[in-house]
Amino acid sequence: MRQKVSYKYVVKPRATLRIWSFYRNVARKYRHTYAEEDMIKNIQKAVRSIKLIEHTLQRRKPTISRWHDYYMAHAGNWYYAYTINDDVITIVDACHAQNMHD
Repeated sequence: MRQKVSYKYVVKPRATLRIWSFYRNVARKYRHTYAEEDMIKNIQKAVRSIKLIEHTLQRRKPTISRWHDYYMAHAGNWYYAYTINDDVITIVDACHAQNMHD
């Protein structure tokens, strides 16, 4: 039986910037129909899903070459590249599903 571990999460600025800039661009493109509240809600949801890594999100082998040194997890429309050292999970990058390509 797998032992339950209490992880600490470190989110690198690159991952945060990827999430924020994706939704900022959506807000710019759809400025008449995409409210700021929607943008904030989507950003918060993406960031909250990071806490599910190694709990309910399965560890996967990366599907894009730039992440070959990392583990990958998928939550909703977001993919996360991360490392694990002892009880610390470091999220190094994030990518929206529509941008998952080399």
